[in-house]
Parts: sequence; structure tokens; C-alpha cells
Amino acid sequence: MGSTSRRAGGRSMPSPHGSMLALEAPLATVRAWLRRVRGARALAPNRRRDRSESLSHGEAGASWVESPSASRCTTVVSDRTSYRLNPSSEDTLSPVKITVITMFPEYFDSPLEISLVGKAIERGLVEVTLIDLRLQGRGVHRQLDDAPFGGGAGMVMMAEPLRESLAPLAGSHRVLLSPSGAPLTQSTLDRWAIGGPLTLVCGRYEGVDQRAIDAYIDEEISLGDYVLLGGEAGALAIIEGVVRLLPGAVGNPDSTRTESFRDGLLEEPQYTRPAEFEGVEVPEVLLSGNHARIAEWRQAQREERTRSRRPDLWSAYVARQRQEDPPS
Repeated sequence: MGSTSRRAGGRSMPSPHGSMLALEAPLATVRAWLRRVRGARALAPNRRRDRSESLSHGEAGASWVESPSASRCTTVVSDRTSYRLNPSSEDTLSPVKITVITMFPEYFDSPLEISLVGKAIERGLVEVTLIDLRLQGRGVHRQLDDAPFGGGAGMVMMAEPLRESLAPLAGSHRVLLSPSGAPLTQSTLDRWAIGGPLTLVCGRYEGVDQRAIDAYIDEEISLGDYVLLGGEAGALAIIEGVVRLLPGAVGNPDSTRTESFRDGLLEEPQYTRPAEFEGVEVPEVLLSGNHARIAEWRQAQREERTRSRRPDLWSAYVARQRQEDPPS
């Protein structure tokens, strides 16, 4: 074993430069150690501290941002974290603003730092702010839920903490992620991508007090006919779906105009190199160079795939075609 070791929860971990690969610490301990390392990075010397107040229990909090040399800054202020372009950048883009209200802001840390979403934040196309709902909880335990009136299983999210978080965001479009909401569709994402500030509220427990929904929610949305532990996965799906529609977010903007659901059909099968894989060759028409034939093949494939896999979409597509081209 190498001569250098790191400590994780009081147990030794072999150095990555050592000769043994096995870890002595259990996985949970390693994860806890990694979380502490990430927390230490948040206060690293390459960041500057703006205020000296404490970061706890909803008090006026401290804010740390990355140094001006970084292209992206992560700001933490009391109950919220903002992922945005460093204000020292010369880029003058006006970003799309998305706010997420959640009990688990750490759920979003890695997804907002990688792939096209992270790049869009770096380029100033979007700004994502995470609000920790727990800091609006009631009492010493920061309670967010209570038993439902009338009895029944589960707990209900209380109205007061949601009011405290949502009332200041009245100028945005406030969306609750809920199994009772309308299904999320591509047209909904299209609307939100050009509709101004967007606030996503991650529901939890058995549901949300209806009075908070009536007073502070503009729209309810569901990912589909199934139930998850909370709305965080749905919020991430919406962020990705909106970001990829922003000008400059994807390399080829045509890719967002010729995909599934644009005309009510699923996308056709896709192929790339090599031309032969495990004895299966790419359809000859795609190698022909005849763009008219290729377009006809793709349309036929889209129609067949939609008819066989999504009868609901196919019925709507056929009905729309009949309205657009009524029989003479």
C-alpha cells in the first residue's frame, strides 16, 4: 500500500497512488467524505466571501462566488443557490431565469454543472436558482408537512412554507410538479422557453395543500402516469427540455426542429458508422444520396413507428391530417 493515506469518517483510505485498489472504508463513509471535500471546495481560496453572516436556518446568509477568472459562478445566499454566468464576464446576454423550489437543492448540483446545461450556464444562456424550502419550515424542526384533514395515508405539504417562497416570485410562471398535473409535452416546453421567468416547485409527500396551489401556482405538470418520490426528477427534465430550445444551446438548431413530436409523430430510426454492424447493414436508401427518397423513407418510418408504438399520437395525427386535407 502507498505511504500516503486520506481520512474518511475516521477510517483510512489508501492513496490513489498506492499499489492496492481496495478501499477499507465502507461506501457510505466514502460518500460522506466526498461531500465534505465538495463543501471545502465551496470555500476554497479561489472564491471570495461577500458577507460574513452565517449560512443557517433562513438567516441572512453568506455568499461565495468563484473568482473573476472563472466563466461560471455559484452563489449561495441564505436559502438559495444560483448557477449563473460570472458577472465579471464580458458577455452581455440576458439569460432565461429558472428558479427551483425544493427540499433537496443538492439533488441538482451535478446535473447543473455538466453537459449542455452546464455549458448553457457558462455561456449566460440560462440562470438557475435553487431555493431550499426546508429553511421556510415551521418551528425548530423546520416542519414542512402535516397530517391530512379527514384522515388518510401519508402527509401533506403545508401552505405557509410554500407561500413564503412563492409570493416573491409572483412575476414568474409558477409550476408545480405533481402527478395530478397535465402531462408534460414538447409544446409546453416550447412555450416555457420563450415565456419569461419560470419557477418549478418540487412536490413531495402525499400532495400539497390545495390552498397554496390555488393562491400561488399557475400550472400543474406531470411527467406521466406514474408516481415518483418527488418533483426533483421532473424539474431536471424540464430544465433540460427548456435549455436545449434556447438559441445557441445546441450545436445544430435544426436538430430541435426535426425530432419526435414536432409534427405529432415519433422520430424515425437513426444510423451512423459503421455501415455494417454485426451483420446488419444500414438501409440502402440512406446511402443512395437521393434526398427525395431519403425524405420519403423517413416519413414512412415515422408514420409506421408512431402507428405501432403510440396509437394515441397516431389517432391525433390522422385526425389532424383529415382536417387539413378534407376529402373533396
